[in-house]
Amino acid sequence: MLFGQDRERLRGFYCEVWRARCRGEALDPLQEQIARVIEQHPEYHALLENPERALGKEYLPELGETNPFLHMGMHLGLREQVDTDRPAGIRALYQRLLVARGDTHELEHEMMECLAEMLWQAQKTGAPPDEEMYLKCLKSLEKRL
Repeated sequence: MLFGQDRERLRGFYCEVWRARCRGEALDPLQEQIARVIEQHPEYHALLENPERALGKEYLPELGETNPFLHMGMHLGLREQVDTDRPAGIRALYQRLLVARGDTHELEHEMMECLAEMLWQAQKTGAPPDEEMYLKCLKSLEKRL
C-alpha cells in the first residue's frame, strides 16, 4: 500500500503529483501513472489544487458522495491487476472486454463495480477478497456487451 493507513499523506501525494504535472515537472513512473488517472478526471482538478480542502474532506456514501481518492486508487489498482495478471486471467479478460467496449476509461469504471463489490464483501465478512467471485463478476460484463 502506498502510504498504509495515512490518509492525509496519500491525499497529499495526489495533490503534489497534480501540482507537479501542472508545472510541467518531471515525474517518476508512479507519479506518471497517478497523473494520467487525474487527467482523466477533470472533476477532481479543483479539489487537488486545494490541498487543505482535499486532506480533511469526509466523503459519505450514504449522502451520495464519491471519494475521489478511492475512485482514482481503484483505477490504479485495476491497472496494476491487468499489468501483473493477478488474479490470473484478468489481463486476457480485460483485453476481450476492451475490444468489445472500445473505451478504456469507461471499461475501468464498469470493472470497478466488481472490484468494489469484492472489497466490500471481504470487509463485511472479514475474509480475504474472493478472487473467484471477482472474476465471475468481471466475466458477467462480457455477457452484457
